Amino acid sequence: MKAFTLPDLGEGLAESEIIEWHVNIGDVVTIDQVILTVETAKATVDVPAPYSGTIVSRHGQAGDIINIGSLLVEIDEQVTATSESNTASLNTTTLKTMPQVTASQSVSNAEVQSTSSKNNKNDAATVVGNVSQQSHNINIDEFWIGSDNHSNESNTDKPLITALPSARVLAQKMGINLANIQGSGPDGVILDGDVYQACDKQRPGTEMLKGARRSMAASMAKAHQQIAAVTITEEAILSRWSTNEDITTRLVQAIVAACQHEPALNAWFDPDTMTRCVHDRVNIGIAVDSQYGLYVPVLRHADEFNASGIRKWVDDTVAGIKARKIGREQLQHGTITLSNFGAIAGIYATPVVSPPQVAIVGAGRIIKKIRLNQDASIQQTNIQQATEVDVLPLSMTFDHRACTGGEAARFMKALVNHLEG
Repeated sequence: MKAFTLPDLGEGLAESEIIEWHVNIGDVVTIDQVILTVETAKATVDVPAPYSGTIVSRHGQAGDIINIGSLLVEIDEQVTATSESNTASLNTTTLKTMPQVTASQSVSNAEVQSTSSKNNKNDAATVVGNVSQQSHNINIDEFWIGSDNHSNESNTDKPLITALPSARVLAQKMGINLANIQGSGPDGVILDGDVYQACDKQRPGTEMLKGARRSMAASMAKAHQQIAAVTITEEAILSRWSTNEDITTRLVQAIVAACQHEPALNAWFDPDTMTRCVHDRVNIGIAVDSQYGLYVPVLRHADEFNASGIRKWVDDTVAGIKARKIGREQLQHGTITLSNFGAIAGIYATPVVSPPQVAIVGAGRIIKKIRLNQDASIQQTNIQQATEVDVLPLSMTFDHRACTGGEAARFMKALVNHLEG
């Protein structure tokens, strides 16, 4: 019997959310067969089986948050006939050549074999393939419920609670009694996810942030602490736009043009080394709202896409997010971000810059405004005609540590000029 625990999925990520199990108890699996899909840091990862064999137990349900080292499955490993034959032959040879031993030595050997068997049973495997090969050991915190001043007789009547140290701290913060929780870990160990589930039952309406929402909470807190944010606003008059204009495509093309005109906003900033990296390629992160939370997939080399290519990329990416089939690599290496929040509601906003980027462009809802134009047909030059026009509100937040106000204003002007052209 082999135990398989959640391995390190990379980038120092300590926890994952179970999205879907692909195997059931009793199923026979082969090495590298995908057994479950997890999500971490807004990306989904398929976890393969490290052994061939039969699934004896499965731990955790879809939606559970699990930490590195948490037990996932136990597999009754298959042994081939050739291996059994070789083992039997080896045992026969060993018996023939083994010298006589004393009774005490036999007992010692038996103890060693028993210890080895026990260690093999608790062996924690890691994923093979494209993820980390590191093993992780979780220290289990065992303690008695009740006062240490009770006699030994009274303590024997108390239930023994086995829980991860992090689960105990979490339970104390949430006011959860561990004695009322049935652990889902190996041998009934209480995990963090068990505490969260108990909290959901105790406080209706309370939910644990998972997946994209959990990652968003961490990244927004980081941005609030690190960025010297300043927001500049402007309006683009869309009198030259056609009726069925693709707003997202036009915004992407306008950002590319503005980055080429004023590259200072298409950059990364490292406050620790006080260095700025201005990029010649434009990788635009496009904020996508979904029922699972906010995702920001990156359109790499956006300067090389035409209008139809941009639209196809957006459609394919949104479909992947809805199906929760988006990889971590699709969310990396953005150099500037676009948030088209006006597609839902809102005119102006203060978008949040995601470090190490230094700028984010927000587009609000298109509104109607009255514009005064000089009427060339009228002789008197002081007479103007009022016309109704569509206006696109724009808001751009930039990190004032890395960009000057002049650079931001020039970028915004180039953005507006391209949209109005």
